[in-house]
Amino acid sequence: MKMSPNSLIWSTPPRILVYGAGVVGTLLASRLKRAGQDVTVLARGRRLTDIREHGLVLENQSTDERTVTLVTAIDHLAPDSTYDLVFVVMRRNQVDAVLPALAAARKASTICFMVNTASGYTMWSEAVGHERLLLGFPGAGGVRNGPVVRYAFAPTWMQPTTFGEPDGQVTARLKAVLRMFRSADLPVTTCSDMRAWLTSHVALVSPLANGIYLAGGDSCRLAKQVDTVRLMVDAIREGFTVVRAAGLNVVPFQLRLVERTPQALVVSALRAWAGTGHFETVAKAHAIAAADEMQVLAHEFALLARTVGVRTPAIDRLREACDTFARRP
Repeated sequence: MKMSPNSLIWSTPPRILVYGAGVVGTLLASRLKRAGQDVTVLARGRRLTDIREHGLVLENQSTDERTVTLVTAIDHLAPDSTYDLVFVVMRRNQVDAVLPALAAARKASTICFMVNTASGYTMWSEAVGHERLLLGFPGAGGVRNGPVVRYAFAPTWMQPTTFGEPDGQVTARLKAVLRMFRSADLPVTTCSDMRAWLTSHVALVSPLANGIYLAGGDSCRLAKQVDTVRLMVDAIREGFTVVRAAGLNVVPFQLRLVERTPQALVVSALRAWAGTGHFETVAKAHAIAAADEMQVLAHEFALLARTVGVRTPAIDRLREACDTFARRP
């Protein structure tokens, strides 16, 4: 079964592997499986045991509704494995280690990296091959407590799950992925420049996470710290300057509201959000659990800023908080 970006030859339903069973991997695998897709999950250690014993246990942050979805779980990707779609849903600092396994699995037709990065995806393309590469990023977050994943979606007007081809084309496989996600009731859209989208996303989420660290990992405390939130807004705006200096657009366009709205209003809105359960689930929980990833992203973005010659005092101040938090025992 072979597939190029412009000619779709998938089994029905396509064979899907979700590579990574954290919050987002669990959400995607569960929703796709319940929509009738042929889904396998790759997990390791205690997480693998939990899935085999309890299934994929999801809890909606908004409604407290809990679902349990049974799914096949494996602990490695064999070179002769045949999959139509592999969704790589991992932290940025974990991806490089799995590239050899993905490269060796030549019968996996499409490898979709749903991973944040500020350094581009040349390494991923070289590892798996340009024809197999697809890019995406989820529009959800949450926290895992034992076998239970509590999740929330990002506002759909701001960040639905986003997919794009490396060259920006709208291909048969891209349309098929969109149909698949919509059938699973997962908000989804496309972007013709995923390099710009991913870099813009780091420019946004890195200051958010690092501000949480500066507030000691306490979102309620953050909501009360006007100076910290103001520093976060300054850092986001600096980041968008870096994005443009790198020759990229700030996308999606909704992000530009942070620049075009008076700072006092942005600070007020961010403080209000920081005091909600939604922020606790989508932003704070991931920041605390993935401090190692956020540190890598912060330093990737710092390298980009130096490369394009943009000074970033607010970003630098927050990155220090990230480094300090990441070193905690």
